[in-house]
Amino acid sequence: MFKPLNVFGEPLKPCSMEPVTGFYRDGSCNSGMDNQGRHTVCILASEEFLEYSKKIGNDLSTPLPQYGFAGVKAGDKWCLAIGNFLRAMHHKKTPKVFLHATHIAVLENVELEKLKEFAVDLV
Repeated sequence: MFKPLNVFGEPLKPCSMEPVTGFYRDGSCNSGMDNQGRHTVCILASEEFLEYSKKIGNDLSTPLPQYGFAGVKAGDKWCLAIGNFLRAMHHKKTPKVFLHATHIAVLENVELEKLKEFAVDLV
């Protein structure tokens, strides 16, 4: 059975179960052919990032109770789509990243050394 890997080529660590995150809502930033947005970057949400994300049309903080979604709050971990991560980098609003919980596919778009600049978990 195939095991998802992180950016270090090691088994992918969970990102968050509280709130539950990931394209597959399994707490992991795993990806597959059906994950078109590639929700593969495990971030640490900050108030600044959540405000920025809302301004660009990716509102992560507003609760959607009809879907059982309480909204992402500052201090939460969340699997962010690679496109939104790249956009945040471009606008200098890059959130902190948990590399051990970030999918290896991210390396197709961002070099590991660049990701390390935003890392929370380098050890």
